[in-house]
Amino acid sequence: EKWTPEVKHFCPNVPIVLVGNKKDLRNDNNTIRELAKMKQEPVRSEQGRLMAEKINAFGYLECSAKTKEGVREVFEMATRAALQVKKKKKKPCLIV
Repeated sequence: EKWTPEVKHFCPNVPIVLVGNKKDLRNDNNTIRELAKMKQEPVRSEQGRLMAEKINAFGYLECSAKTKEGVREVFEMATRAALQVKKKKKKPCLIV
């Protein structure tokens, strides 16, 4: 929510792919304990999807570089998002 307006201002036609990283830590007891000390908890998949909708992202995926889960899909979605962007057609010069 904090950075979205700035990104949309400076990069208005660039699609956003929201990625939940370190998916493997979501169920890690040590991580949960450390987050609880700060009155936090791991982000749930549903929270990520809702945020993606809220910021009008191209999509939302989760991955873990440690386990390699979802990494390829992140790059595939980023590629699809980049290829979907329509380049503005130049308007021809008309003299009336």
